[in-house]
Amino acid sequence: MHSLRRLWLALAAVITAGFLILGFMGREVYRKAPPIPERVQTPSGRVLLTKDDILDGQLVYQSIGGQQVGSVWGHGAYQAPDWSADWLHREAEAQLDLWSRREHGAAFAALPDEAQAALRARLQKAMRHNGFDPATGALTVSDDRAIAIEQTAAHYRALFGDEPGLTGLRESYALHNGAVPDAGRRDKLTAFFFWTAWATAAERPGTGASYTNNWPHEPLVGNVPTTPNVIWSIVSIVLLLAGIGALVWYHAFRRAEEPPASAPARDPLGGWVLTPSMRAVGKYCVVVVALLVLQVALGALTAHYTVEGHEVFGLPVSDYLPYAVTRTWHVQLGVFWIATAFLAAGLFLAPAVGGREPRGQRLGVNVLFGALVLVVFGSLAGEWLSVKQRFALETSFWFGHQGYEYVDLGRAFQIALFAGLGLWLFLMLRALWPALARRDLGRHIVLLFTGATVAIGLFYGVGLFYGAKTHLSVMEYWRWWVVHLWVEGFMEVFATAAIAFLFTRFGLLRPESAARAALLSTCIFLVSGIPGTFHHLYFSGTPVSVMAVGASFSALEVVPLVLVGIEAHETWQMQHRSGWMQAYRWPIQFFVAVAFWNFVGAGVFGFLINPPIALYYMQGLNTTPVHAHAALFGVYGLLSLGLVLVMLRRLFPHAVWSEARLRVAFWGMNGGLALMIALSLLPIGLAQAWASVDRGLWYARSAEFLQQPVLEALRWMRLVGDSVFIAGVAAFVWFVAGLFTRRPAGAASARPAAGEAAAMSAPAAMSAPAAMSAPAASRAPAG
Repeated sequence: MHSLRRLWLALAAVITAGFLILGFMGREVYRKAPPIPERVQTPSGRVLLTKDDILDGQLVYQSIGGQQVGSVWGHGAYQAPDWSADWLHREAEAQLDLWSRREHGAAFAALPDEAQAALRARLQKAMRHNGFDPATGALTVSDDRAIAIEQTAAHYRALFGDEPGLTGLRESYALHNGAVPDAGRRDKLTAFFFWTAWATAAERPGTGASYTNNWPHEPLVGNVPTTPNVIWSIVSIVLLLAGIGALVWYHAFRRAEEPPASAPARDPLGGWVLTPSMRAVGKYCVVVVALLVLQVALGALTAHYTVEGHEVFGLPVSDYLPYAVTRTWHVQLGVFWIATAFLAAGLFLAPAVGGREPRGQRLGVNVLFGALVLVVFGSLAGEWLSVKQRFALETSFWFGHQGYEYVDLGRAFQIALFAGLGLWLFLMLRALWPALARRDLGRHIVLLFTGATVAIGLFYGVGLFYGAKTHLSVMEYWRWWVVHLWVEGFMEVFATAAIAFLFTRFGLLRPESAARAALLSTCIFLVSGIPGTFHHLYFSGTPVSVMAVGASFSALEVVPLVLVGIEAHETWQMQHRSGWMQAYRWPIQFFVAVAFWNFVGAGVFGFLINPPIALYYMQGLNTTPVHAHAALFGVYGLLSLGLVLVMLRRLFPHAVWSEARLRVAFWGMNGGLALMIALSLLPIGLAQAWASVDRGLWYARSAEFLQQPVLEALRWMRLVGDSVFIAGVAAFVWFVAGLFTRRPAGAASARPAAGEAAAMSAPAAMSAPAAMSAPAASRAPAG
């Protein structure tokens, strides 16, 4: 008990220290964000654009899909260019060509090396000159640069309109024709792009580096890695090695070995009473599967656009569902179905943990279900209307598209979702309260489970701390609170506590051992995970101190994943403790796969892009979706499906499970994900990284590079992995449909595993919820 008390104190210290660091560094983000000039003018006082133009342009970018249409400062989609890097290169080339033709009577590319070098030196001085006057708020650019700005802006006005000469380029970018039909909006969009590019080259006063720490790599303007970038990369690697060594040493010499718990003779979960609210959760499982199917279909369509641009095997699908819409829906639905699975698992477990059904719980579960359906499909409709430019700009932010990846839904739907999470939190706490009042060893797991529940319910609200015209650096700061801390942080703590609770109820772990392991894992994860949020913000207009904190702490996020293979092996062995455990073979298989992808996706592929020097060259390349797919689906997706299988196992205790369908589902999804990465995403990402180091990020993201035959062939190769993955999803859907239609899920070969039938026919009594009668167990879940 003393060790548990110390672990609770350690967890409190970790959370307090982590958020103090996060808050202090957030203050620096606010203070040192790149200035937005009141006006951009020439030395003669001619105004080129204003602050209102820049901020309205930001709204235009958001309304067309924002980070789902290319990227800015490296954050967003990977098919179209990074607009800040692309503008920077185009403006630099325009200025070089202007000087070359004026002074040498020839294009810059035709000049001898000596003349080119002289012009490049002049360009670097001009582009890296800050020119911003804090006293007046004016940014002054030379007359020559004003000409280059206008030429570059003209390209984007034509690109986002319907200029016939750029149809081929729009197809390469998967950008639909007439993406911004209003000429006034296109003018403002170019103002926003100019400002984001200016901040990447203009030197932050007194630092010798740009506001984005010299990102992106652009040799023309002298954007190369800074000294802090290299130093903190070395520090991060040293800290990683030290952390791994310390954890391995602890595991080998200091971990107290305890004898395994004795597995019960019969299934302990068979003694759970299926309460009305637990039965009502059944429809959540159906929605999880339906949203998964829709997300996978949209993912396949989105991937196909990277090959054909506007068509699907000749059909002009993008006229109705542009790439910006399909990618928005694909990303958002992933968050929706995973979050729905977590909410359902919480609602299903809460009465079992608490030991009773609060009055009106079923009604609350049904009301929450209706609210979630409204938010999901209402937000999807609003995003389509926004991308099709059917809203006024301000209306678009509220009811259409916020333009920021993973938090794309309109602000009104975001508020509604936060209210729904509040209702979920209320339902959870009232059901968990009896367990919190009990003084037993299992209370520690319940406390951790409750704490994670509160964090999930409330933490999504930080996404409301920015507005439509909030500074881009500040917005990124709060957005990553949601994406990194809400999704990757507290959902993982919730899952850890939920699985620990299930394993203690299975009798596979002692309550005190499970509590100790869960608390220790949470401490190790959060000590690096909370300040590690800043590894997303190295190049988002933040000071170098953000890079130092992010690199140092985020390197340690890999440390707890080092021993995941041992944990996975131990988890795998648990299913053989007793015959009835075969009833949970496939949920345990999914949990083991989660451990594997946690190490590979979050650990290996995460650290691939984590050190500042690596991310400097690879931010915004296909190395990022390698990490995103392996970590988001491989960890949270498979974990969600495992939890769904546990719920279905109890909701349909007498159903015959099809081993064949689940086997195809498991290996199809895991094998398909591996093939998707190995045959397509990773090779493309590595090829882009080479191009980024060699010539610059603009080239690695350009149509010139990405439309090469070999890279197009690699994109086609994704069909192999996608097909295997889709087969796995289809098998999972077939399995779930078989349970709900009450048909035998297979033939004679699909009989219950040894020991399972006996376990289900004679459930063991246990000390948690009251024993369930056979008739109650056999009733189908009702809404």
